[in-house]
Amino acid sequence: MEEIKKFKKFYIEITNVCNLCCSFCPQTQRSPEFMTLETFSKILDQIKPHTDYIYFHVKGEPLLHPKLDEFLDLSYKKGFKVNITTNGTLINKVGDNIILKPSLRQINFSLHSFDGNEGATCKDEYVNNIISYVKQSIATTDTLFSLRLWNLDVDNTTNLEAKKNRDLLAVIENAFNLPYKIEEEIHPGRGIKICDKVYLNQDHEFKWPDLLVEEDNSPGFCYGLRNQVAILVDGTVVPCCLDGEGVINLGNIHKTPFSQIVESQRAKDIFNGFSRREAVEELCRKCGYRKKFNDISEEKSPTSINGCQTL
Repeated sequence: MEEIKKFKKFYIEITNVCNLCCSFCPQTQRSPEFMTLETFSKILDQIKPHTDYIYFHVKGEPLLHPKLDEFLDLSYKKGFKVNITTNGTLINKVGDNIILKPSLRQINFSLHSFDGNEGATCKDEYVNNIISYVKQSIATTDTLFSLRLWNLDVDNTTNLEAKKNRDLLAVIENAFNLPYKIEEEIHPGRGIKICDKVYLNQDHEFKWPDLLVEEDNSPGFCYGLRNQVAILVDGTVVPCCLDGEGVINLGNIHKTPFSQIVESQRAKDIFNGFSRREAVEELCRKCGYRKKFNDISEEKSPTSINGCQTL
């Protein structure tokens, strides 16, 4: 591994607290926590040589953070562009506080979050709030938006979820005056451009890696520690955004500088292992997501939406 690495995606979990309980997202077993501005500043200083783009995402809902606007201001001050992944339920409450933040590069709305919560009501209001915010923002800012529906069944793309999506897609079609049916144009894993600065991505539901599932020793490839890495809310560094429990604990930025952590022997073993298409960590052998990249060379990026990969 090179001495200084530029990560294209650097995940920072500013909180592991969420206001929803989605069926597709296992609840964290870690203690609820909100990152302090002091810790966030410390992280930014340590990772500056390694990346220009940060993502407020691993577990938790970033719009819940009471100092989100200050996090965005500090990111701009230190020269970072920010991408936020959110369920979108709080956009009416915090949207005005962040809409003009110059550090904000992209917001990813996980629209499948609504139906992932049993008993959820007022779906029309939920969707319309997000669409209104997107329209307001693209008229006044350069922020990009990704509308995500990651809920298709792997074995049957005409399942109940696909049919349920049609009503939502119809709302989007009408809101943006599209001259076509999205369902006829889109393919799982490939995004389409809805209008300037707005994209829609539909994909299969993915499974979080779990130590309790059966181990798979088949070849696989992952971009963890290659072009992405993550820091959890307590400062723990993990190889990728799917290690939501910190199983592959590479070290903690409060005890060891980030630059040393990513040059540790364990980090090098993970990196070199995937160069051989081999998962050296138990959690990686129990992660199905690495199979998506079996046929991708190290130089080629995975499916992306305007430069933003699908995770």
